[in-house]
Amino acid sequence: MARCEICEKDVTYSLQVSHSHRRTARTFKPNVQSVRVNDNGTAKRMNVCTRCLRSGKVERA
Repeated sequence: MARCEICEKDVTYSLQVSHSHRRTARTFKPNVQSVRVNDNGTAKRMNVCTRCLRSGKVERA
């Protein structure tokens, strides 16, 4: 569920580096919410990130 259907924002991967410089893989997940959206006059459930919600790229039903 960690993928925005509007801007296609997805999970990214990076390395977490400790003080002793040991490296482990970690993930950064976007804040994706399941909301009801008006899509051409009909209500539809979509997975949308909070940045798209806040910027007004989608209209909530």
